[in-house]
Amino acid sequence: MSNASIKELAKKYVLNTYGDRDLALVRGEGCYIYDADGNRYLDFLGGLGVNCLGHGHPRIVEAICRQASTLLHCSNLYYIEPQVRTARILVDNTFADKAFFCNSGAEANEGVIKLIRKYAKEKVDPRRTDIIVFENSFHGRTLATVTATGQPKYHKGFEPLVQGFKHVPFNDLAAVEKAIDDRTAGILVEAVQGEGGINVAQEGFLPGLRKLADQHSLLLALDEVHTGCGRTGSFMGYQTFGVEPDAISLAKSLGGGVPIGAFLTKDSIGEVLGPGTHAATFGGNPFVTAVSEAVLTTILEEDLPGNARRMGQYFAEEMLKLRGRFDFIKGVRGKGLILGLELGVDSDAIAHAAIRQGLLTYCIAKRVLRFHPPLIIQRCHVDEAVAILARVLGQAA
Repeated sequence: MSNASIKELAKKYVLNTYGDRDLALVRGEGCYIYDADGNRYLDFLGGLGVNCLGHGHPRIVEAICRQASTLLHCSNLYYIEPQVRTARILVDNTFADKAFFCNSGAEANEGVIKLIRKYAKEKVDPRRTDIIVFENSFHGRTLATVTATGQPKYHKGFEPLVQGFKHVPFNDLAAVEKAIDDRTAGILVEAVQGEGGINVAQEGFLPGLRKLADQHSLLLALDEVHTGCGRTGSFMGYQTFGVEPDAISLAKSLGGGVPIGAFLTKDSIGEVLGPGTHAATFGGNPFVTAVSEAVLTTILEEDLPGNARRMGQYFAEEMLKLRGRFDFIKGVRGKGLILGLELGVDSDAIAHAAIRQGLLTYCIAKRVLRFHPPLIIQRCHVDEAVAILARVLGQAA
């Protein structure tokens, strides 16, 4: 089918929660993806940060084929070998002692929210229920995670929202300290706010949160749905920022394209979630964890965090060079290969123009072009992306 025919069928049969879209994508290879009309695009959106190994990576394909012919699902009523192996990789390379697997970033954050509340009630003070979260954050689309999200546009129409969340300004330690009271159970924060505009935690902010959490017997949890699994230049984002949390949530790059989420924590904290307190029917099933094992092994063995660090720096520097030609470029935000190009004009039309020129990107916060390319990109891909951006920005100017 063509782009047009797929679009027509989608409008007829699929609930329109995503609005009008430019393309129907049907095939991918490496860092490139193709639409139904055969046009090729450089994929610098990476499925919103999911496709960390690009498209059709041989280790993912092999894991999919092997596990699909072995065992797809059996439920968590039984031990699952690929799940155990994947958990060991995560634990051996992070602060954590234990992993819990689910299906998405929202579910991972739901698990973290439950963990914070239950730990506070059982280990600290049963009155403690509230979680401090941040303006411009994004934590998911369930009722609890959309409430935790610090963007009112996502709340509209879903009231009454879940109680027990306090929103404070990002990068403002004084505001956090002021918000802490005898009902506060923990803090949930993104080191880099993805959907909020690629806003990066300032130097000292996360260590400051760690200090406040320790002083007041709070849990500090990092939403690493975007920043985990090599994206910021370290295996996990907290390692880039030099702070050890009590829990982190993961998804997106964790599966390289299959739907999987997880949260990690320490034994002394996770023990409050005993048998029957939390579960997920599909969570960590043999299929998705076999693929995740292949993804994580590749990330570590091929030092893709190092490549993200090098290519991210190169990409940021090349985009900043364009400021000499286009004075409406305000700067580049981000860490590693989670980057945003901040413009002084509405960027939605520019994002669509880039797509027409063969570069997948997306506009967030009205004035930021968002980039989450595969962790396998090389300088040639960056050069191609910057050349397309230069053409599109020239037309906009």
